[in-house]
Amino acid sequence: MPADEHILKTDHPMRYVKIGKVVVNMAVGESGERLAKAAKILEMLTGQKPCFRKAKKTIKDFGIKKGENIACIVTLRGEKAISFLKRALEAVGNEIKESSIDEYGNFAFGIREHIHLPGVKYDPQLGIYGFDVCVSLERPGYRVARRRRRKAKIGKKHRVTKEEAIEFIEKVLGARVVKEVKKRWVR
Repeated sequence: MPADEHILKTDHPMRYVKIGKVVVNMAVGESGERLAKAAKILEMLTGQKPCFRKAKKTIKDFGIKKGENIACIVTLRGEKAISFLKRALEAVGNEIKESSIDEYGNFAFGIREHIHLPGVKYDPQLGIYGFDVCVSLERPGYRVARRRRRKAKIGKKHRVTKEEAIEFIEKVLGARVVKEVKKRWVR
């Protein structure tokens, strides 16, 4: 369970909002040496061994075969998730677009180059890779949907809303939620 300072507190303890998990995904698009380097970088960034993800179908134009490893991912929970998320938010300037938050309180953002994370040095043998960070917010009691026996759905009123997620991001994580400005093309 995360420390108390990383929970958005309300009037009732079952209405608290906390980080359920942080998923870090590095999709390379091919197997072999590039994927092995990406997995090494992901392990270095998160401190956990990554799992590999396979291609769902064959795409001849990209040279991808069905069942071939093309990505690696790591799921972080607890203190590891919070510390990594703070570093990742620092890499994007502590700003998250409002459009990257869904109606259930989950949000995601991408980092173009892993060397933007604070404390990471460039290694010419590994190269530069980008990755995606997906964060799931939840309340106490979400275990009911994940357990093996007597699984049940989470009610609508108990789910985290977009407004609560924005409040959590701003108050607890110290990041800003910005509305994106549509760029107009000038000739």
